[in-house]
Amino acid sequence: MIDPGLAFGAQPHGAEQSAITGREPLLGGELREKAVWVDETVCIGCRYCAHVACNTFIVEPDYGRSRVIRQDGDSTERIQEAIDTCPVDCIHWVDFEQLDELRKRLDGQELLPLGLPSATRHKRILPRS
Repeated sequence: MIDPGLAFGAQPHGAEQSAITGREPLLGGELREKAVWVDETVCIGCRYCAHVACNTFIVEPDYGRSRVIRQDGDSTERIQEAIDTCPVDCIHWVDFEQLDELRKRLDGQELLPLGLPSATRHKRILPRS
């Protein structure tokens, strides 16, 4: 039987030791120029994106909002389809360098679980496309 842990130490197909940059998709994904981001302050928890691109999006159990769990989970076309199905336009393509700042801004907002009455309306982190 083959040890599944070997995948974590495997070299990418065709990569030589000196050519490794650390950005290779080791488990069969593809490199992208942009990252996908869900603005959870706007998400209504419809689950469309998670149904279309289930390897990229999940519905976070505590707040009921969609979240990206893996950047290379689905094809670019499938992720774009998920973005196009979003009724509130809360999924965006962003630069990878923006992800840390977006996470910090999201962490600075108080989110209530969906379904509870909200006294305040949160502002969008990113503008509508």
